[in-house]
Amino acid sequence: MVTRIFDTEPLLCQPAPRCGDHIYNPFKQCCDNDTILPLNGTSLCGPGCIYWPCFQQCCLESSASKNQGIVRFKIPGIKPNCRSSPISTIYAQFNRREDTLIKAKGVYCL
Repeated sequence: MVTRIFDTEPLLCQPAPRCGDHIYNPFKQCCDNDTILPLNGTSLCGPGCIYWPCFQQCCLESSASKNQGIVRFKIPGIKPNCRSSPISTIYAQFNRREDTLIKAKGVYCL
């Protein structure tokens, strides 16, 4: 019996992760809304409020008098939800009428 030690064909142990119609490397990239992003990529959640879309989501909330950006953690294997995901940071609130900064928890973004 002949045993081959080296095989020239690729060996896939499990299906490659897909993002829409494309395959991506989960050690270097993530899939966010059918878009492949670098793991260390950042985005804005309101003016000057930076977050990591591979690990967090931006939830903009507003009331009659103020707007605020809330960054929430993404939970692996669960679809992101702004109402139920744990809060990472609450960013600055702005008064709609006067457009001034109001006291908020976390990091202030201007």
